[in-house]
Amino acid sequence: MASVAAVDTKPDALGQTPDHTKRYFARFTGMGKRLMKLQQLMDELEKAIEDKDERSQILEGSIGEILYSTQEAAIVPPYVAFTTRHIPGIWEYIKVHAGDLSWEIITSTDYLKIKEMIFDENWAKDENALEIDFGAFDVSTPKLALSSSIGNGVGYVSKFMTSILGGNTESAQPLIDYLLSLEHNGEKLMINETLNSVAKLQEVLVMAQIFLSSLPKDSPYQNFEQRLKDWGFEKGWGDNAERVKETMRILSEILQAPDPINMEAFFSRLPVIYNIVIFSVHGYFGQADVLGLPDTGGQVVYILDQVRALEEELLLRIKQQGLNEKPKILVVTRLIPDAKGNTCNQEMEPIANTMHSHILRVPFNMEKGVLGPWVSRFDIYPYLERFSQDATARILELMEGKPDLIIGNYTDGNLVASLVASKLGVTQGTIAHALEKTKYEDSDVKWRDLDSKYQFSCQFTADMIAMNAADFIITSTYQEIAGSKNRPGQYESHVAFTMPGLYRVVSGINVFDPKFNIASPGADQSVYFPFTEKQKRFVGFQPAIEELLYSKEDNEEHIGFLADRKKPIIFSMARLDIVKNITGLTEWYGKNKRLRNLVNLVIVGGFFDPSKSKDREEMSEIQKMHRLIEKYELTGQIRWIAAQTDRNRNSELYRCIADTKGAFVQPALYEAFGLTVIEAMNCGLPTFATNQGGPAEIIVDRISGFHIDPNNGDESSNKIADFFERCQRDSRYWNRMSRTGLKRIYECYTWKIYANKVLNMGLVYGFWKQLNRVQKQAKQRYIDVFYNLQFRQLAKNLGIPGEESKPEAQEPETQYLTSEETEEEEQSDEKSDQGRQKISSSSSE
Repeated sequence: MASVAAVDTKPDALGQTPDHTKRYFARFTGMGKRLMKLQQLMDELEKAIEDKDERSQILEGSIGEILYSTQEAAIVPPYVAFTTRHIPGIWEYIKVHAGDLSWEIITSTDYLKIKEMIFDENWAKDENALEIDFGAFDVSTPKLALSSSIGNGVGYVSKFMTSILGGNTESAQPLIDYLLSLEHNGEKLMINETLNSVAKLQEVLVMAQIFLSSLPKDSPYQNFEQRLKDWGFEKGWGDNAERVKETMRILSEILQAPDPINMEAFFSRLPVIYNIVIFSVHGYFGQADVLGLPDTGGQVVYILDQVRALEEELLLRIKQQGLNEKPKILVVTRLIPDAKGNTCNQEMEPIANTMHSHILRVPFNMEKGVLGPWVSRFDIYPYLERFSQDATARILELMEGKPDLIIGNYTDGNLVASLVASKLGVTQGTIAHALEKTKYEDSDVKWRDLDSKYQFSCQFTADMIAMNAADFIITSTYQEIAGSKNRPGQYESHVAFTMPGLYRVVSGINVFDPKFNIASPGADQSVYFPFTEKQKRFVGFQPAIEELLYSKEDNEEHIGFLADRKKPIIFSMARLDIVKNITGLTEWYGKNKRLRNLVNLVIVGGFFDPSKSKDREEMSEIQKMHRLIEKYELTGQIRWIAAQTDRNRNSELYRCIADTKGAFVQPALYEAFGLTVIEAMNCGLPTFATNQGGPAEIIVDRISGFHIDPNNGDESSNKIADFFERCQRDSRYWNRMSRTGLKRIYECYTWKIYANKVLNMGLVYGFWKQLNRVQKQAKQRYIDVFYNLQFRQLAKNLGIPGEESKPEAQEPETQYLTSEETEEEEQSDEKSDQGRQKISSSSSE
């Protein structure tokens, strides 16, 4: 999509100050071929045009407009090619001749070829270089038009279905055919062949509703089942007269004049989903004693909470449908025979606090037998095809048939989900958690340099396959899909990219595709509940928390002390790395005398002794913390507590901070989601959180909490101080902010809301898939070719890591756009000695 407004004035602008502009572009091209980011472009402008007025003149024209929206520029003399992004999802490619300042709009393909000239000139000039174009198969698929619509896929799909089914009486026949196909365990549901046309169904729906109106609302379905069966209705409409009548009314409205609200409401009531399979392959997937083991962290917590919520919602829906079925949920992961001290070497494990959900572990089978040891998520790809086959056989055996919905997690789980869903013909959703491409700068064009360590050729290929094969994609935030004004989203970075020598993706994924949906996770509300619910409080932890916060003795768990315990506490809990910005918060506090007079500071995170860490970035941040405490003389005002992993005790810690009328502060430079923000707000703590990333969506500024700018410490610390000063003037203000934070959580961020959304996605996209089956099949064939000719060979070239002596992959020092659910995983290769504790969602931060 081109931004017409962005190009209207470019010819004039490029000619307004030709000497200055030529000097600027000459500086670009004079240094040869290179790839430049926005900050580098601005630095070069300052060097080329020293006079501020002259610089301003350039920046006020369309050169400035181009620069301010540029994500990167590829320089191949005499040309400079810009990638511009004016608003989320809208990209434009502009090529400028440095000599005469002529310019033209170019395609993504042309831009990528220019970019490739910097890294592999022969590949760029190869007319037979492999190009991947998934967009060619989506031409007829309806797309969203507005950036603000991105992530609301299921709502728009309901509108698209309304348009398709609403033409005339016969237009709704696909819905009738779909209802006729519904059955479970050989038993027909909803309607039988008697009602095989729109006209027949409309007629009996009227009669049935009149009949049901004569019955008491709570009449059980069994009392009138035979009467409905005589008309051609089967089970599944509801458990009593009122529910059945309402479901029939909604369908009657759809057949008469469909609308998206009734469409989504009707599908939410259909008896389609009973059995769900969730894939999470890598790491140690268990319920205890796995945290801190390699590749094991927040994703495990997310899935276990997800399963409990999905089972609870399934049980409710099945009951309301008037059926007596038991749902089954299987979390399928890898069985690790050599696992010790946990259950990851056991095939089946019931999931705690569920009735019908289990972990199924399937081993990595090889020609020589079963692989025993753990394998890094970067080296897992050669095993996945065989794993998917073995898992499929076991799933069909345990579920006594195909599942109704498959959900993948992370690259490996999403690829396996795609393979299994394609084989079984089942609706598939995916959850990325983290897309590695966005975390390693220029990892696409520099893939050769990184491939021996991270296998990005396999990973990026698997990601492209999974996100295009998926019927729907679940994300936690808008920013995960389409980023913000200045930062592209994780998925958005896959719109077009190149891996020189391997393939060129000219159309990878379209963030305007209605398959994208935002379903934010919640916190376990049996653990994270308001401080005011005294009868539920975990009082057994309170003596230990009292000691944790207020004892004046330093030990291995805490250092520093709070001299004035009457002050409220501002509190933060996160890993000690640069992005989490805990040292930034400490410095804000140290500099702001007004804030120091009002509150104490409590930090939970990391070690105190840098030698105990194996992470260079964490070691540096630990040393910085000590320097800041000394520099600002914070003794008596700060308590530094080592990283905590017990989620029950952590939740009571939040509540104890709330007892002091304190606040939670999340100061990250960027946060993909913000799980600790959700936890704190669930416990009733007023919350200040970064305006960079997911927390900006969670909190409505000054209504349900406060946004703070991590790049402006003075402004942020003053905003916190203003809050506590107002609380001193108005004793009701703290309680009001506590309540509005809880209101926001209950309206938008609970696992119940999440489960309802995800099941509705499975139902709506299941039918949407049927309506578009011809196009879906064509695209799947293309995906199959890409998988068989590209991924399989890449995985084969990787070999069997478990049989080789190969160094473990380590995370780079700099990360970009990490997803919170797996951030702990991404550090855990270096931190395996930390964990044998029970799983804690707080620790995933």
